[in-house]
Amino acid sequence: MMASTASATAAAAAFGGAAAAAKPRGSSSPPCPRVAAGGRRRSGVVRCDAGVDAQVQAVAKAASIAALEQFKISADRYMKERSSIAVIGLSVHTAPVEMREKLAVAEELWPRAIQELTNLNHIEEAAVLSTCNRMEIYVVALSWNRGIREVVDWMSKKSGIPASELREHLFMLRDSDATRHLFEVSAGLDSLVLGEGQILAQVKQVVRSGQNSGGLGKNIDRMFKDAITAGKRVRCETNISAGAVSVSSAAVELALMKLPKTESLSARMLLIGAGKMGKLVIKHLIAKGCKKVVVVNRSVERVDAIREEMKDIEIVYRPLSEMYQAATEADVVFTSTASETPLFTKEHAEALPPISDTLGGVRLFVDISVPRNVSACVSEVGSARVYNVDDLKEVVEANKEDRLRKAMEAQTIITQELKRFEAWRDSLETVPTIKKLRSYADRIRASELEKCLQKIGEANLNKKMRRAIEELSTGIVNKLLHGPLQHLRCDGSDSRTLDETLENMHALNRMFSLDTEKAIIEQKIKAKVEKTQN
Repeated sequence: MMASTASATAAAAAFGGAAAAAKPRGSSSPPCPRVAAGGRRRSGVVRCDAGVDAQVQAVAKAASIAALEQFKISADRYMKERSSIAVIGLSVHTAPVEMREKLAVAEELWPRAIQELTNLNHIEEAAVLSTCNRMEIYVVALSWNRGIREVVDWMSKKSGIPASELREHLFMLRDSDATRHLFEVSAGLDSLVLGEGQILAQVKQVVRSGQNSGGLGKNIDRMFKDAITAGKRVRCETNISAGAVSVSSAAVELALMKLPKTESLSARMLLIGAGKMGKLVIKHLIAKGCKKVVVVNRSVERVDAIREEMKDIEIVYRPLSEMYQAATEADVVFTSTASETPLFTKEHAEALPPISDTLGGVRLFVDISVPRNVSACVSEVGSARVYNVDDLKEVVEANKEDRLRKAMEAQTIITQELKRFEAWRDSLETVPTIKKLRSYADRIRASELEKCLQKIGEANLNKKMRRAIEELSTGIVNKLLHGPLQHLRCDGSDSRTLDETLENMHALNRMFSLDTEKAIIEQKIKAKVEKTQN
């Protein structure tokens, strides 16, 4: 009975937190005097850190062993469900910008977020896709329910939004639905602006970031790479990008829609931020016939590079310290920076001089940043109007029917790429069994070969004879294994279904006592326990 209690406690450490297992319920430990840093009491010679460390290590080691023993008993409940690919997130379609900005993760923090997510008990792999229109977390979860709960709790802790409130806006997709969603995102089908190209570059950046940090696992890495392939094919094989606009071009369209038509090209344009989005704003201003734009940026080098590339517009550089002065001389202010705090508040807007009546007497703030660069309270100022990424839907509604037709063409390509990915993932199911069966057969072959050679005697064998005997034994094993291994193939090259292949796998596991599935789960749990303790 006591052993069972210890095992259950250790299992709790593996799946619910090491602290709970380190001190079982009802246990007590001798009081330890308050000590200074380093474990030495200032007014005496009492040392307790070594003893405590040894005790903690002993408990941790026992917890690890007991957790694995407990798992062997209860592993059946895990083997009933395959590790799931899941996406948990919110986008412009499901959540307002106020919520998305609280969950936004800057690109340089993606590796840290991945590490935190994979440290969760039931998460094996993870990736983060955070843009102005979405914040999505892709994971491979050892257990669907427990994994989802852990990720939602992580998102709640990061954003400060209660989990119950988050769930009202989150979407959650599993396995093929999650994979299809990513492929659609990469192809621009889930974007606010159908077919926009920037999202494909952002999906590529997830892979590059993961490769640099070593954070992506094999399933997530392959899924994102196949999503990039799907995105490229959709853009090459359909005309979905023809006439499509990006978030930046939609922002320019919106600004010009809100200005009097006769005065739109004479409006004084200010851009704050010369990154990728800002550069596209300038590009689309040129396309609309604008001749001058003032750019506020932290450094002049990036602005000089844009000026060198775009000769059809006058670009005036202003340093960040002159941002508010530049705003006093602007009729339209585009903001596109990575600032975590608003650049413009109600007080800033109230301090700006009025706009000419010929331009409607209202200064336009078009904010395409997430988190937002312009505080929502700026809209309370009578001489200002604020538009953010959620307001771009007005522009996007144009030509909706044509875009939907193009999207249907793209779905055919996505379905093809999805089948390829799922066939690859299904093939992973049987790889451990194939390896174990071959290893089992090779051990028998080696053992029997050694017996045979001993009976014949080394003196009676030359190299050619020995090699012939070895090749004979290898050939017999390969021919015997050919049939079983063929029935473990799951790459979509034949008519065999996944269920039939898995049934064959289970049969071979039983016949040869391979116990592959439990060994894999045990290995995963052991890795989690060791990672937690380290």
